[in-house]
Amino acid sequence: MRNLTAIAPVLWGTTYLVTTELLPADRPLLAGTLRALPAGLLLVAAARALPKGAWWWRAAVLGTLNIGLFFALLFVAAYRLPGGVAAVLGALGPFVVAGLAFGLLGQRPAVRVLAAGAAGVAGVALLVLRSSAALDPIGLAAAAGGMVSMSLGTVLGKRWGVPEGFAERRQALLALTGWQLTVGGLLLVPAMLLVEGLPPALSWTNVAGFGYLSLVGTAGAYLLWFRGVTSLPPERVTLLALLSPVVAAALGWVALGQALSAGQLTGAAIVLVAVLIGAGTFKVGKPTAALKVATAP
Repeated sequence: MRNLTAIAPVLWGTTYLVTTELLPADRPLLAGTLRALPAGLLLVAAARALPKGAWWWRAAVLGTLNIGLFFALLFVAAYRLPGGVAAVLGALGPFVVAGLAFGLLGQRPAVRVLAAGAAGVAGVALLVLRSSAALDPIGLAAAAGGMVSMSLGTVLGKRWGVPEGFAERRQALLALTGWQLTVGGLLLVPAMLLVEGLPPALSWTNVAGFGYLSLVGTAGAYLLWFRGVTSLPPERVTLLALLSPVVAAALGWVALGQALSAGQLTGAAIVLVAVLIGAGTFKVGKPTAALKVATAP
């Protein structure tokens, strides 16, 4: 299960390359809307189910926290902060999730997970933070708010699980993911029209980029992510999100020729070790079982 969940942040790590190389410039809300809404409608159609009972408001809450509000705050942070500062604030997510999980779920985080989270923050800082980074108060608030929003969505997603009444768990996950993406996409539409206006004419390159982000980077990635959220300890799931900046940096090096310093390589290595230890894939003190194959529940 952990192995599959880790694919989601790996796919999210490709977003920077696709956005900079294939999408129209300075249209982050358009990108967020076209990522979420088509993917959500596609998954809802595949699940062939609308929410019932309490899941109407639960889907609205989760869609707002995980998609609509999160994407909007991410947009503000992206414009007002260097990416490195926003990434470091996002790396604090495991600690926020651990606190929320203790308060809402009664789950006490393992010391190993907290230590791995601290190492992950240090690794991300080495990987992406620059000494010239500017600290804009509004940008900091937006980045912190986005991190808290998705952290709360993760914990509530674990608390509520998957909707009942489906013959298979796979169909329930399709519906749950589709509902959230649809709600989030609909919330982004008025923000996109108000801030950015109507989109320009799109080239075939733009269409290909949006298609990849919607189908692979959003529908596929969030389906795997919510599969993990509803099955695994929330603070361990959040640790996996630290893989995104590592993948983004690696793709920048491979595809764009961006140089990586020794400090950045060290940071990437620290993040990978932190994820392996904190997410439970690597067991310290058990050399005969260094790699643990995760199985679905």
